[in-house]
Amino acid sequence: MTAHRLYIQDVTLRDGSHAIRHRYTTDQVRDIAAALDQAGVASIEVGHGDGLAGSSLNFGPSRGGDLAWIDAAAAVVRRARLTSVLLPGIGTIEDMEAAHDHGVTGIRLATMSTEADIANQHIAKGRDLGMDTSGFLMMAARNTPEGLAEQAKIMEAAGAQCVFIADSSGQLTMRSYLDRLLAVREALDPATEVGIHAHHNLGLSVATTMLAVEDDLVTRVDASLAGMGAGAGNCPIEAFIAAADLEGWDHGCDLFALMDAADDLVRPLQDRPVRVDRETLSLGYTGVYGSFLRPAEMLAERYGITTRELLVEAGKRSLVAGQEDLLIDIAMTIAQAREGAAIPAGAAP
Repeated sequence: MTAHRLYIQDVTLRDGSHAIRHRYTTDQVRDIAAALDQAGVASIEVGHGDGLAGSSLNFGPSRGGDLAWIDAAAAVVRRARLTSVLLPGIGTIEDMEAAHDHGVTGIRLATMSTEADIANQHIAKGRDLGMDTSGFLMMAARNTPEGLAEQAKIMEAAGAQCVFIADSSGQLTMRSYLDRLLAVREALDPATEVGIHAHHNLGLSVATTMLAVEDDLVTRVDASLAGMGAGAGNCPIEAFIAAADLEGWDHGCDLFALMDAADDLVRPLQDRPVRVDRETLSLGYTGVYGSFLRPAEMLAERYGITTRELLVEAGKRSLVAGQEDLLIDIAMTIAQAREGAAIPAGAAP
């Protein structure tokens, strides 16, 4: 067995906030961050699910806010690196600087998989601040392996020390994901790391992540307690670490501590189970961004349609993060198209 050395980045307190509509309290952030730090993860990501300054009516207002959450985590974290995500166009360089002032020493600049160049200035600023700076290419299924490799090279040229390939919709099969990671790994300088951020909508996140490590395609792995995240969630950290233990990989994490944190701290917070079911499988099958799940479920109930048909239509329109408001038009169109159907009184926003 090869003793792969891995950098484990937990995203429970960032991507995981989607699962509870960004309603973490500062006490919950403090407790979860402390547990993760004691369990030995390399990095703990904190902030709104859609990145710094993501709290809004469109993306979902947060409880507490980014800086309050960061302060709560910084108060208890002793070993791990505190990290945040920023989506250029949502967050600004000023938001990055504020997060840094509050204790964040790692930043990931996230763009759609065809728009890497919009993060050049932000990546350069991250390096200027002395932060561990990564690029983060979302919706990887929307680009080819060759196209992703070109986008990753843009981020590397801007100064990114690592480039993550994120399957934000959980649509990629194992081979499709590995083909993309291989193209990126071969295109980048050996000193530039590659990371994987797998979603679980097809039930493949652990297996795909394991194969990516086995094939020496990645050194950084995203995962979360109990798979906490949008849709069917992320790669569940406790399951991945259990498998990594069996392979003898060097990851620095305490499996039992992660298991306890997942069951004792995180699962009780889920007002909707994070799992593969009819709705979350529809996300992966149709290639829809995970953050569409909760608003789609709400609108489906309001307009008397199913979440699945709403998500299928969103997939046909190739909607991306930030376009959740277009679900209203889709829901109304589906409802009106039904023979004899009428939009319920008071349903219009």
